[in-house]
Parts: sequence; structure tokens; C-alpha cells
Amino acid sequence: MRSLLVRVGADQSPGGGNWNGPVDSITNEFAYVAIPEKHPVGVGLEKPYAALTPVLSKFGVTMPDHLFGRTMHLDPDFSHLTYGDQKERAKQLQNKLRRGDRLVFYSGLRDVHVDQLIYAIIGVITVDDFILARDVPESLRNMNAHSRRVLAEGAEDIIVRGQRDFSGRLSLCIPIGEYRNRAYRVQPSLLETWGGLSVKDGYLQRSARLPEFRDPTRFFNWFESKEPALISANN
Repeated sequence: MRSLLVRVGADQSPGGGNWNGPVDSITNEFAYVAIPEKHPVGVGLEKPYAALTPVLSKFGVTMPDHLFGRTMHLDPDFSHLTYGDQKERAKQLQNKLRRGDRLVFYSGLRDVHVDQLIYAIIGVITVDDFILARDVPESLRNMNAHSRRVLAEGAEDIIVRGQRDFSGRLSLCIPIGEYRNRAYRVQPSLLETWGGLSVKDGYLQRSARLPEFRDPTRFFNWFESKEPALISANN
């Protein structure tokens, strides 16, 4: 089994929406807030940020004005157990993963109690199969952000479809990061427990090269010891 670690969700970068979804550091409850959609999407397939208002209100948080009127690039889509990508990262997904391999998703979340970021695992997808976004039937285009897009002819966007068993959004996130050596990184004790990552010193940033778990079995033994509850829902 091979497994990749994937950063997702809104963050402080312009492409990430200049914002972070909220987390309660006492309970580990969180809201999954996706990055903004930069491309046109099919009519009726929009995922507006405004729809998150009831979810955010539970954390005492409101959507910032610069996002409220925009639409989300909702990817991964835990309601449909899919994850899509393009260009170099799409090639990595196809070249490295097979049925039964796993994607582990993490986000930088803003603590509602103290103004600090918490980097935490928010979900997992166990690979079932792959499909080109352009080949998704019209009736199923709502399955993922990449199939919702109006794609250029010849687009190579790839969608990973997850197995129902051991795929979904975590009901409670699992914190894994800390700030050290001028960057957010996986805690050293966790790196040792997991058997390491393919990136230097557990570096937690978006990258064209997706970090790989050096010993997926050790990681998932640790992960399952946390008794994670996985749900087929985005929030």
C-alpha cells in the first residue's frame, strides 16, 4: 500500500482565499472550507461560500466579505468521496496510486479560542479507481470540483473515486503540526511514530510534489489508534 499526504482547504495565500476555516482546539470539531474556484463551472453546479453560513455560525465565525459572494473549489468532495487534480499532481496520482492505496488530507485551521493555526488531518480517501474529468457523464458531473468545471478540449484533469470503506471526512480533526525552523511541520514525535515522510523534516506546505508516507502501515496503525470516525459529508 502507498499513501500520499495532501494539503487542502482555504488558507492565507491568495489562491487559498486569504482565510482559514475554524477549529475548536478543545473538542477538535472543525469546519471544512475549500479554496476558491478560479474557473467557470457548469450552470447549477456552483458551490457558494454563502452555504457555509450555518456551519460557521456554530463556531461563532462569519465568512469574510471577500469570499461570501464567491464559489468554492470543493475538492476533496467528501459527500461523493472524490478528489481531483491536474497537471503534475494528476500524473503523480496516476503513477503512484492503485486501488486500495490512500490519500490523507490535512488543512491549516484557525483556532476559535486563541489566534493560532492548527495543522490537522481532516479526512482520508481509499482509492477505488480513476476517471478523467472530461469523461464523467453529464448526470454525474456534480461528483467533484474538476468535473463541475467547464473544461477545455483535451483537459487531463483526473478524479480519484474512493471506496466506501475507510473513506470520508473526519468528524473530529487530528492535530499533527507545529511551527519550527521557520515553517509549519509535522511534530517530530509523530514523524518517528509514522516512520517518516518523503519531505525534509515533515514540511507542511502546498507543493507540486505530494509527500509520501515512508511506512504507510505504521502511519495507519497510529491513525486507527485515534479511533477516527469517517463521514460521507463535507460538513
